[in-house]
Amino acid sequence: MLLPSTQAGRGRAVVLLHARPTDRTMWNAHLPLLAEAGARAIALDLPGHGDATVPDRREVAPWSDVLDTLDHLGADRFVLAGNSLGALVALQAAVTAPERVDGLALVGYRPHDQPASPRLDATWEAERTALAAGDLDAAVKAGVEAWTSTGATEEVRTHAARMLHRQLTEQRTHGEPPQATDPLGTGPAVLRALRGVPALVCVGEHDMPDFHEGGESLARDLGAGRITVIPDAGHLAPLEQPAAFCALLLDFVRRLPQQSSPAHG
Repeated sequence: MLLPSTQAGRGRAVVLLHARPTDRTMWNAHLPLLAEAGARAIALDLPGHGDATVPDRREVAPWSDVLDTLDHLGADRFVLAGNSLGALVALQAAVTAPERVDGLALVGYRPHDQPASPRLDATWEAERTALAAGDLDAAVKAGVEAWTSTGATEEVRTHAARMLHRQLTEQRTHGEPPQATDPLGTGPAVLRALRGVPALVCVGEHDMPDFHEGGESLARDLGAGRITVIPDAGHLAPLEQPAAFCALLLDFVRRLPQQSSPAHG
């Protein structure tokens, strides 16, 4: 499946992968910032999100779709930057094709086998209850409150609500597509094999404890050093703090070894 994309700029490819309740428009503010800094920014919709509709409930392998799409776009090597679900897919793509990945920038990661905190459980229950009652607006409200910080601007909250409403509508219409076998497997062994890939692991200051814990564990497994906390942000930290996130990302990218072959663009 070739994924819908939005691009800006020329230079080293930086691929932006969105969080679960959002779509590629969460990167609208980042594309021009990265392009102005000399990067080729590529934002993708993951299967079942945004414009990447999966109507027939076929099995999906988002990591393979990302790699196939980047082939189609002529991006042989790239940096993968992902938030939440996007961080997971970035890791899955990296273990599938490590030779193509120059670096990983991962925000708000939590392994699926990590026990959920009471706060995260309450978030999931509020969404399930609202959807079971057919109250899409209540489900969206619960999601916005859970995934953004109390200091988020009205613009950010409105954008998050719009993306979440679209995602939940898609989910109700077509269901969750079944997932192919996760290439990460279980346990940290596969992640530790990525220690040769430079990595930046971040979390929003006000995100749930699950993602602070998950990020710290991921940073240890990847040998990435200390986790970076993005101030004044919740789970959707890049959406709330685009300038701060782009500054971190660009600093990380500039420290990477130069590519051995010219970047497509």
